[in-house]
Amino acid sequence: MGPRILIVEDEEPLTLLLRYNLEAEGYEVDSVNRGDEAEIRLREQVPDLVLLDWMLPGLSGIELCRRIRVRAETERLPVIMLTARGEEGDRVRGLATGADDYIVKPFSVPELLARVRALLRRTKPAHIATLLIAGDVELDRETRRVRRGPNEIHLGPTEFRLLEFLMQSPGRVFSREQLLNAVWGHDVYIDERTVDVHVGRLRKALNEPGKPDPIRTVRGAGYSFDEIFARGEAAVG
Repeated sequence: MGPRILIVEDEEPLTLLLRYNLEAEGYEVDSVNRGDEAEIRLREQVPDLVLLDWMLPGLSGIELCRRIRVRAETERLPVIMLTARGEEGDRVRGLATGADDYIVKPFSVPELLARVRALLRRTKPAHIATLLIAGDVELDRETRRVRRGPNEIHLGPTEFRLLEFLMQSPGRVFSREQLLNAVWGHDVYIDERTVDVHVGRLRKALNEPGKPDPIRTVRGAGYSFDEIFARGEAAVG
């Protein structure tokens, strides 16, 4: 699963254009058309990057950007501001408020995509790396192949996304609800026990006799990719 991008834009044709091109690049995309709705969405889940229009109903993009920077949960959230205001003073104001980048409408979609990639490469390198490596497990996002040591591991699409998500943050414990939202999506209503089933399938595919289990179960909390295993220090059980 690619990085999550929130589009905050009240021009529906532009939102559709951005969504189409971002999803074609492998990003997971969400969108809202009001600044106040975006603030609520950001409190529910923090994306990996925000594309933020300057002029919005409900709450301006400038004010939303300021609020993003004062909250501990979002103070480092990458923000690209989209605006028709191209004067130098407006660009300075947008950057001074906390935007990481600034692009003036109308803009080239390839240029925007390049800026998104550059900003994520700088701020979220694990999310755009083609090859994720932790311990003796390798996951290649381009070829959709997984290896453990010399052996190729065959995973279904859900188990692949689950492993990819866990490997991005070794040691971090994710609840079943968080895994459901990240791997299956907010709009899919399934039982949390489904996570246990797919973790079991992932373990069965990954684990080999005499080798440590890279997936750690934290009772009452959820699952994580074991950070000790990821450093290559796990003892054989």
